[in-house]
Amino acid sequence: MTRFTLTIEYDGTPFMGWQRQTHGPSVQQAIEEAITKTGSGETQVHAAGRTDAGVHALAMRAHFDLDTALTPFRLMGAINAHLRPAPIAIIDCQIMPDDWHARFSCIGRAYEYRIVNRRAPLTVERDRAWQVIQELDVEAMHNAAQLLVGLHDFTTFRSAHCQSDSPVKTLDRLDVRREGEHVIVEAAARSFLHHQVRSMVGSLAAVGTGRWSANDLKAALEAKDRTELAHNAPPEGLYFVRAKYED
Repeated sequence: MTRFTLTIEYDGTPFMGWQRQTHGPSVQQAIEEAITKTGSGETQVHAAGRTDAGVHALAMRAHFDLDTALTPFRLMGAINAHLRPAPIAIIDCQIMPDDWHARFSCIGRAYEYRIVNRRAPLTVERDRAWQVIQELDVEAMHNAAQLLVGLHDFTTFRSAHCQSDSPVKTLDRLDVRREGEHVIVEAAARSFLHHQVRSMVGSLAAVGTGRWSANDLKAALEAKDRTELAHNAPPEGLYFVRAKYED
């Protein structure tokens, strides 16, 4: 058996998320079925992270074991051919050591959240960004975001369905910047809680509109209470952008 790693790009709009579901299509299911259709047999694909319904990925990492004579380049082409017309693309495929694991070998993950800050309706970015029509104070958002960086109990920003053993996480980076009408939030950590990024972005948007102050954000963090959350940002603006591994 050979262990292959994939780098995957996908539009999460038509899927129930990364993980296989009994009630709808998933990215994992689509890729596993495409691999089977290459004639190389059945396998289970393990990812660096699990994205929710409607969440996208620019470079999700995953691995699987397969007994095949196909080279990584040929295997990538075959999987992509069988994925069509699903909005999923394998953008890289490599052979890895048998003890390498997409999830457990990962030492860092990065997400990007995209807000379009304008009144006109979204067209090409519909389902790919969160539209906020009120003017956002990006400097206030960025300054408040720094209160969340570091080691904290993120219970307030954690989904009630989160399966993590502990709400304590170390947030390495949380930056907010404006590019024209776009407001980009970048988050990096070793790992995240379920809904953590979306919950942080929703609360930062409350700061950006003036509904919350930085002190309100700090109080919500210290409350360790989900009911103190300002808002959970919608899934369509969230992108998994990078999984980090040792060289």
